[in-house]
Amino acid sequence: MASKKNPTTIGFSCGDPNGIGAEILVKVFQDNRMFREATPVFYGTPNLIEAAAEIAGEPEVNWSVVEDATKVKQDRINVVKTHQSPWDIQWGKVDAAAGDFAMHALQSVVNDLASTKVEVLVTLPIHKDAMRQGAFKHPGHTEFLADFANVDEVLMLLVSGDLRVGMCTGHVALKDVPNLLNPELIKDKTRLMHDSLLRDFGIVQPRIAVLGLNPHSSDNGLMGNEEKRIIAPAIKDLSAEGKIVKGPFPADGFFGAGTHKQFDGVLAMYHDQGLGPFKALSFGNGVNFTAGLPIVRTSPDHGTGFDIAGQGVASPDSLRAAIYMARDIRFNRLEYRELTSAPRNHPK
Repeated sequence: MASKKNPTTIGFSCGDPNGIGAEILVKVFQDNRMFREATPVFYGTPNLIEAAAEIAGEPEVNWSVVEDATKVKQDRINVVKTHQSPWDIQWGKVDAAAGDFAMHALQSVVNDLASTKVEVLVTLPIHKDAMRQGAFKHPGHTEFLADFANVDEVLMLLVSGDLRVGMCTGHVALKDVPNLLNPELIKDKTRLMHDSLLRDFGIVQPRIAVLGLNPHSSDNGLMGNEEKRIIAPAIKDLSAEGKIVKGPFPADGFFGAGTHKQFDGVLAMYHDQGLGPFKALSFGNGVNFTAGLPIVRTSPDHGTGFDIAGQGVASPDSLRAAIYMARDIRFNRLEYRELTSAPRNHPK
């Protein structure tokens, strides 16, 4: 089994080259102690790291270009060139060409991940409008990675300490959410969360809370009937499977009252229902993790920072947390695999 004493080789997709991705990466590894945890492999162009290092200022960070991810060196940022020409950086500009640049870098790193040249993936932020203007045909990283891995269902899971919030529906219009919800979807997403809490976070008996859809969870049918018709039956079936699943909880007071502290995971019905309170509570230290993939992928919980790109003020805190979490989840999976595959001694 791999030793936790060795740094994890982490592939970083460059994200939008006009954003803060390279800057926050350089800032993380300005602290040389981070090289004990990770050997970073940046997929992009050398001039992005050069520009980021200039913006970040002192102390200097070691970096070098490598021909291939199998030739990486420890104690430095290794750059795998995904384009032969330097990117013409235009800080904060939404550009279809930048979207295609980011897409090509993402495809390069996931191919290396699939061939085990890197051990885990941390995605730096993309700009969805720039991606959509280019050739990228997925709503975001989560959907792209599910398609690449040929996985039907994944779960976007936002994590900060003991707070873990997943979304039943993801990057879809709010008006479409009620029609997308059904008991099977809720059960599938809850099972993904349950299995991830076991395998990825080492929680032996996961406790999961499920939020309602309507205000006050419909007040017993006064404002919609999705709770009674869809959500409660799913929770009943999950409980019959032996899982600890409670709800549906009214979403408005759930986090404010601190009820989330009684659970290991919370399943929200739609994107902003979960991410709004999560980001209010996480103070920029949150991590976006894709549960249900055969590989480990994390990312910072923020976007490209176009409004501050190139100014040297972007915080690396969320990226640092994403690096630690990717490393921890990898080892948790290895330990879980070892435990579940070990032969059991049966009494004669």
